[in-house]
Amino acid sequence: MVAVSQSVVRFVLLASLLAVFGLLFIAAAPVAAKKPAQDGNDATGRLTITDRVFFTISMGQEQVGNVVIGLYGNVVPRTVENFKALATGAHGFGYKDSIFHRVIPNFMIQGGDFERGDGTGGRSIYGKSFADESFELKHTGAGTVSMANAGPDTNGSQFFITLAETSWLDGRHVVFGTVVEGLDIVQKIGVTPTRWDRPVADVRITNAGIL
Repeated sequence: MVAVSQSVVRFVLLASLLAVFGLLFIAAAPVAAKKPAQDGNDATGRLTITDRVFFTISMGQEQVGNVVIGLYGNVVPRTVENFKALATGAHGFGYKDSIFHRVIPNFMIQGGDFERGDGTGGRSIYGKSFADESFELKHTGAGTVSMANAGPDTNGSQFFITLAETSWLDGRHVVFGTVVEGLDIVQKIGVTPTRWDRPVADVRITNAGIL
């Protein structure tokens, strides 16, 4: 009986030591970092932000600050080049002094119609419109920047910035950027008073350019 009892004691002690070492191992295991929304398994660096565009925003008479948009030029270079040129006005027309004409809370804010300011105008640097370049990037959450269109291959100058995940737009609108600074301003625009989805007080891009 004594021999059996000593065996049991040794077993219990061994089990306890193994349990302690196991807990230490688990506690020391590294925690995986949360990946950016568009990062995926990007071993090639294609999803690196290649350019940054800024918009200086006013709401009514209030200057509210800058929104900075990072662009994915390695994935959609043609779409990015269009957006950059419209931001700088390099072709004699563009976003400066245009408005965000459409705001839908918890969905998106839309701008880029520098011709009519009501969603019926605007044009690209390639002509009235150009083809969908790629649907690789997805509408993964607030701050996603994507081309507005009137159907397949009708991209011009109008764009929208999401206020939430809008995955039902994947495969229908070309994502080309993400807000890297000023998401709080985008969210502020998202709750501005509207009438028929149009802001009551103008939300205006008073200046734009490349950083």
